[in-house]
Amino acid sequence: MNQLFLPLLLMLVVAIPLVMGTRKQKRAAQEQQQLQKTLTEGDRVMTTSGLYGTVADTSSETTIDIEIAPGVVTTWLRAAVREKVAPEIEADEPVEDEETSEPTATASSEPEPVEEKAGPQIAPPLEHGKK
Repeated sequence: MNQLFLPLLLMLVVAIPLVMGTRKQKRAAQEQQQLQKTLTEGDRVMTTSGLYGTVADTSSETTIDIEIAPGVVTTWLRAAVREKVAPEIEADEPVEDEETSEPTATASSEPEPVEEKAGPQIAPPLEHGKK
């Protein structure tokens, strides 16, 4: 009995983590397949490459069309969809109550200067070979 106890214990110590790891992988694979089957048009998703977009067409069994920008639709394998994400929320301007807002300036006062928003700054092209 003593001769079999140590090898049996050693096999159990090695086998239990292997079995538990396999079960976890199977569960994750099933959840991923379920996600890909339940995608519908309008869902916001992230691909495995980190690209965010909105599902545009789900009519194919193996591919899915994702709109990545207004009017730009690309075709992806369903397996490339990693997860659903919360939809983008447009930031609306806050609405002020009439009672709590400060009095507006009268027509006789000068208007306040409006700050111009700086656009993207573009670096000049590199000129190779000139010194």
